[in-house]
Amino acid sequence: MNTQFSTLDARPEPAAISISCILALDLGTATGWALRSHDGLITSGTVSFRPSRYDGGGMRYVRFRAWLERLAADAGPIGAIHYEEVRRHAATDAAHVYGGLLATLTAWAETARVPYQGVPVGTIKRHATGKGNANKDAMMAAARARGFSPADDNESDAIAILIWAIDTAGGVA
Repeated sequence: MNTQFSTLDARPEPAAISISCILALDLGTATGWALRSHDGLITSGTVSFRPSRYDGGGMRYVRFRAWLERLAADAGPIGAIHYEEVRRHAATDAAHVYGGLLATLTAWAETARVPYQGVPVGTIKRHATGKGNANKDAMMAAARARGFSPADDNESDAIAILIWAIDTAGGVA
């Protein structure tokens, strides 16, 4: 059987325009997050991964992975993840927590086939405030100036990462 198509029949149907869902994270015991959904809506917040006195050492990471899975299920497919890339911690415990959360995040992203990228602290601060060494108050003020109401510095940092990713096309998105 010989099938022929006219140019009209061969044209694809116009697809609904959808933007990439981007997740931005400020990793820590209190993790700040900001998400641009497929419809362009930006939401943000802070989630605590502080272990209870009855938790084993890995429970914060188990809860973090479960949180990522719930977020991805609720938001739809995540197109890219950007996180604050910290190269130096003042406290050993904070460094250990950050390393564990980063390992959990990157393993989850690899499994889910979501591209991810660390963004240096100075780059985020410079983009948000114009100063690469801006303090927490300046970062909170920068988020408020853009119309957000961050509850704490973790949330404001996540918002700044997301804004950086959107403004610069973020490398992986």
